[in-house]
Amino acid sequence: MTLPLTVLVVAASLALAAWAGWFVYRDRPVILRQLWGASVVEALLVVEAVVAGVLLAGSESVSSPGLFWGYVAASLLVLPFAAAVAFAERTRWSSVVLLLAAVTVAFLQLRMTQVWAA
Repeated sequence: MTLPLTVLVVAASLALAAWAGWFVYRDRPVILRQLWGASVVEALLVVEAVVAGVLLAGSESVSSPGLFWGYVAASLLVLPFAAAVAFAERTRWSSVVLLLAAVTVAFLQLRMTQVWAA
């Protein structure tokens, strides 16, 4: 994995988390622009998964490929699930779900980096 792409994904997901946290503080539900922001983070995750796949098909290797691809799959599924919940739940809790999902993506990025480096 490339470090600049990972840093970009973490920064984007933490920015989304901060935005959702502001909405939690103000007791507001998720708005459509936040879901567009989540889709940008998701697109970055897809690009990162493709880059990781290309690097692993080449000369790179990871110590535990099953664990690594499990983290990749989890990070790709968290935000769409949160978006579905946010779309269905039109209360403050939709912002809480989006906040937790964005923080989870940032944490999964950390774990993916650790598995890659091992």
